[in-house]
Amino acid sequence: PKPITKVNGSGMHLHISLWTPPTHHPPASRAPNGKNLFFKNEKDPLSDLAKGYITGLIKYGKEIQPVLNQWINSYKRLIPGYEAPTYLAWGQRNRSAYIRIPQYQKGRERSTRIELRSPDPACNIYLGLAIIQAAGIKGIKEKLPFPPVVEEDIFEMTIEERKRRKIDTLSKNLKEALGHFQKSDLVKKTLTDHLFKKFVANKEYEWSLYKKNVKEGFEQQVSDY
Repeated sequence: PKPITKVNGSGMHLHISLWTPPTHHPPASRAPNGKNLFFKNEKDPLSDLAKGYITGLIKYGKEIQPVLNQWINSYKRLIPGYEAPTYLAWGQRNRSAYIRIPQYQKGRERSTRIELRSPDPACNIYLGLAIIQAAGIKGIKEKLPFPPVVEEDIFEMTIEERKRRKIDTLSKNLKEALGHFQKSDLVKKTLTDHLFKKFVANKEYEWSLYKKNVKEGFEQQVSDY
């Protein structure tokens, strides 16, 4: 995710939308005819379902982070100033936010979606999609207030301003992220007990090796993988 210091890391941004099942399966050259459940109307493109999904991802962002950013090196990408998200917020044109909503274009309701910007290529895509879906759907079911849009550069905000606007941060390292992960009922239910315990044990072992390591080179960090 972050092989070179002072250069933007490699993200794996995920573009997400929920659809009704198609009533027929067309040739590969044409899209299926299901309905995009994230689209509301042209004046207000985001549906309540989409807003609930976003709210869930923001609320549970810290808890699911070790699956989406599972290497120690992953957290070297998630630092201010390198076009990677560090704050749990959403915006439309804001590339400092955790979630971005690509601009809606008239007549293209099928393209209404959210862009989750924190995952990186080290993520296990199967576990990642499972945990994202669980957080998003839980947000829909909980019907919590939709957080306000943030279009300002969050990196430039003071700590006091972020607190006033209730903008939380992602974890700064794997150890911190595991602390939230281990307390999460959502994660335990989604991964099941066996996989949850194995994942935690594996990451705690990685962290213990990192704490003992005196070499700082990228090659040393990724050699075990």
